[in-house]
Amino acid sequence: MAPRPPLSENRSMSILNKALAEGYAVPAMCCYNIESIIATVKAAEAARSPAMVLLFPWAIQYAGDALVKAAAEAAHSASVPVSLHLDHCQTPELVRRAADIPDAFDSIMCDMSHYEKEENLKLTAELVKYCHERGIAAEAEPGRIEGGEDGVAETADLEGLLTTPEEAEEFVATGIDMLAPAFGNVHGEYGPRGIQLEYDRLDAINKKVGDRVRLVLHGADPFDEEIFRKCMAGGVTKVNINKGMNNHYAWTQEKMRGKPLTSVIEKGTEAMQVAIERYMHWLGSAGKA
Repeated sequence: MAPRPPLSENRSMSILNKALAEGYAVPAMCCYNIESIIATVKAAEAARSPAMVLLFPWAIQYAGDALVKAAAEAAHSASVPVSLHLDHCQTPELVRRAADIPDAFDSIMCDMSHYEKEENLKLTAELVKYCHERGIAAEAEPGRIEGGEDGVAETADLEGLLTTPEEAEEFVATGIDMLAPAFGNVHGEYGPRGIQLEYDRLDAINKKVGDRVRLVLHGADPFDEEIFRKCMAGGVTKVNINKGMNNHYAWTQEKMRGKPLTSVIEKGTEAMQVAIERYMHWLGSAGKA
């Protein structure tokens, strides 16, 4: 097995550092199947945009290394920069298991946000070191983003805790490369109160740590171009998208019920690709690869 490239050549960080330098953000698509992975790569190539393919630990629990290796092959053989990221990896054992898959993840979110803060910081520091030793970049979540997401251990009953600039600084000290602040963003549904983001909080976090870590936006599914622009002005370079892509596959399946499976798969992939390309234009990443 060839050694992994050093962290200085890390795919995820190269993609996000360029985005920061040139003033755009990169769509990070939450993929559950090969169709969404292929749709992400095809969209990136068609729009000449960088992109990130995101898997959840569910992919490993469901299919061992198989889906991970397929995603890595698709991402890393693209004609534009596409990296593979593991989102919301919520146990130390799973982070290590994922980091040990050869030539696979470029970055891993070491999400210990369901632990109390001191334990969260301690575990995050240990796992960041483990990832870095393998050339893998690391993301963490100071505070706790409210809500739950398909494929992620249910944390919807845990109270959302907004991130302070001081907490962000504590997490940067663990050695992370990406930070996902909680500033009113919610995993899953926003509910009756609607979208209420604290842009001042995001700005303060960006001023404090934005020169050392790339900022990540979670809970962005219902956002429009205007909200994305405000988040990007606050330093966000990685935007996680889930239902904004996957719903298009579900709708295609409903519409084409009973049709040959290959045509359902192809049309579903096309529908997701169209949705992803729209995000690439909104985030300003189209044409940047």
